[in-house]
Amino acid sequence: MADLERIDGNSFVVLGRAGMDMYADPPGAKVEDAAQFTTALGGSSANISVAFTRHGGKAALVTCVSDDAIGRFALNQLDRYGIDRSHVRPVGGEARNSLAVVETRLEDTQSVIYRNGAADFAMTTEDVAAVDYTRYAALITTGTVFAAEPSRSATFHAFDLARAAGLPLIFDVDYRPYSWPSAKIAAETYSRAAAMCDIIIGNDVEFGFMAGDYDKGLDKARELAATTARIVVYKMGEEGAVTITRDDEFRTGIYPVQALKPTGAGDSFMGGFIAALAAGLPLRDAVLRGSACAAIVVGRVGCAPAMPTPAELEAFLSSHPGPTTP
Repeated sequence: MADLERIDGNSFVVLGRAGMDMYADPPGAKVEDAAQFTTALGGSSANISVAFTRHGGKAALVTCVSDDAIGRFALNQLDRYGIDRSHVRPVGGEARNSLAVVETRLEDTQSVIYRNGAADFAMTTEDVAAVDYTRYAALITTGTVFAAEPSRSATFHAFDLARAAGLPLIFDVDYRPYSWPSAKIAAETYSRAAAMCDIIIGNDVEFGFMAGDYDKGLDKARELAATTARIVVYKMGEEGAVTITRDDEFRTGIYPVQALKPTGAGDSFMGGFIAALAAGLPLRDAVLRGSACAAIVVGRVGCAPAMPTPAELEAFLSSHPGPTTP
């Protein structure tokens, strides 16, 4: 079991995709009615990396991008946000970068994801073996990396290498059904990954999926906290979150805002939560700061460019009457 105090180093190796998001413009427009589109860095792992750097941490992304204009867009964006991309490998052939066409609207939000021949699934064991894990405070991944080979095997190999180096493993479940060949394979793979990790973050649907019964998601979270994980955060949307350790379990509320969109909240939560732990804050405070970061992002256009800075987070916390009572 890894020492979670190592997270204080505030430097993270992150596995998973970087892509392009295209937002229908102006905000509120449907894709089919948009006059134009704005672009931004996309991909859950890239967004999480941006969140860390905004909070003063360091992030090194390990993934593959397509060797074309869209892949180069992702690389340029990583540079812009100060993310180490020395372990991001361009791949040619039929591989294509992840592309999301999304709307900045709450009701009937449409999100069209292009993932055929996804370049990030080309990540290999050689890619992850080239990383010097001793340089980092923790390894972080989202569940998308497990959906296809060779990325799945590469990620489990990275887990082994990171554990050998003493790194905590942090897992955002992030289940996307459209990426998986079957729900059975997804549930088995996620359960295997979760059993190896020290910190697990997911929502009620994702834990219920791993449990094989959507009514037993909280039981699954508690089981993981009692057996293998050190911290499990079970998110419930507007109902807040349940945070579970071997010694404690507590509920926290949310920070209600006038949201523009539903996307980006999970990535922002992860960034704010882990940044707070790295700063040595108590666990409850870390969860609440993650929740505040999520609230900020859903009130802004975009995901990566919407990630708050520490000053913006402090201003939000000082002026918001929340959180709600769980």
